[in-house]
Amino acid sequence: MTEQSFHSKTQNQTTQSQPPKKQPLIQVKELYKIFGKKPAKVMPLVKEGLSKEDILAKTGHTLGLKAINLDIHKGEIFVIMGLSGSGKSTLIRHFNRLIDPTDGQILVEGVNVMKFNNKELEQFRRHKMAMVFQRFGLMPHKNVLDNVAYGLNIQKVDKATRHAKATQWLETVGLAGYEAQYPTQLSGGQQQRVGLARALCTDAEILLMDEAFSALDPLIRSEMQDQLMELQQALHKTIIFITHDLDEALRIGDRIAILKDGHLVQVGEPVDILLNPADDYVEAFVKDVNRPRALTVETVMKPPAYRLTADTIGDALKQMKQIPANYAYYVTDEGFQGVVCQSALEHAVKHDEDAPMEDFQVEAITPISQDAQLESIIPATMESNLPLPVIDAEGDLQGELSRTHLADVLSDFYKDDEAGIDGTDDDTNTEK
Repeated sequence: MTEQSFHSKTQNQTTQSQPPKKQPLIQVKELYKIFGKKPAKVMPLVKEGLSKEDILAKTGHTLGLKAINLDIHKGEIFVIMGLSGSGKSTLIRHFNRLIDPTDGQILVEGVNVMKFNNKELEQFRRHKMAMVFQRFGLMPHKNVLDNVAYGLNIQKVDKATRHAKATQWLETVGLAGYEAQYPTQLSGGQQQRVGLARALCTDAEILLMDEAFSALDPLIRSEMQDQLMELQQALHKTIIFITHDLDEALRIGDRIAILKDGHLVQVGEPVDILLNPADDYVEAFVKDVNRPRALTVETVMKPPAYRLTADTIGDALKQMKQIPANYAYYVTDEGFQGVVCQSALEHAVKHDEDAPMEDFQVEAITPISQDAQLESIIPATMESNLPLPVIDAEGDLQGELSRTHLADVLSDFYKDDEAGIDGTDDDTNTEK
């Protein structure tokens, strides 16, 4: 099956009453996997709700996956995590059918991968999905250039073209000049970069990464995470990433799925997993995470409640009197300008209510970036009597962060008030 014929099988359903709903790139539907000689005969016990331990004791079969349902969207890094034996590596091997399920479906662009014949599956693996392995998976008898170009060689791409592309990807992952080296001459981090370059070299839309960085030391692992996120900003691949490390999942994942004993416990964005754990199992997982370091301002900020946009001082005071607080952020077409208190406006109106706001002296308050880690803005938040304005890269007002809100988010982390945060202030009515 060619790439073109694969796409021709994609189903797009539309209705006359509403615009078509965007279909997830990958859909997992009621996926089960039972390891053993007669898995079909064990399925009724699984569906009755017997535990993994009971099924093993009664039948000698191992429950790998139970009723997995997932939607994975185009261009996201979707992290699947869990402890050893949770089923995460079993699940990722279903996507390219290194493992076939006992029951269920995996659809890619609406096409049921489970129905592929051998030739269609071969083409699917060559053109649609690429895999990066934990132990690198490099061929020791081939040099770095040929290792990276291997997928293109399988695709029958001519030597000059595949070597040119392989050279380009080696440069992208920071290994220019290593083309003639052999895997044994490289460090672990360098070998994993070769593995990543090999996966990217095929132009596959979907990358499967099974514990890809877990064999690396912490510093190199962090560097590889950085590189993956930088590449993703440029390439917009769909990446399914397996890890047992919650810090890694929170750092790189757009969304996270947590497995336990083959069962899907929770799916959500990192902030959802961290602040709203679905059960005691997930809560135990996230208990020791450094929230100030894991969360950014954007993930916890509140929408800016009070804005002034008036052109004159008199109109600004009218806007101010319509809000319940005695302060507001002044915003123009050029973005956030500062904070304005009601008493200052009332004083200015007595002199000239028609005076332009651009002549009014707004109070300076240093905004914080929505991309900043909470850890970095705790002192500024504590020192300010008003919620701090949050701006984006263009300087536009996006939200606000108050002491009270920060205390709510970090209360579990700072159980003993170690940071001196107290939630007693009512920031919404503080006069500056």
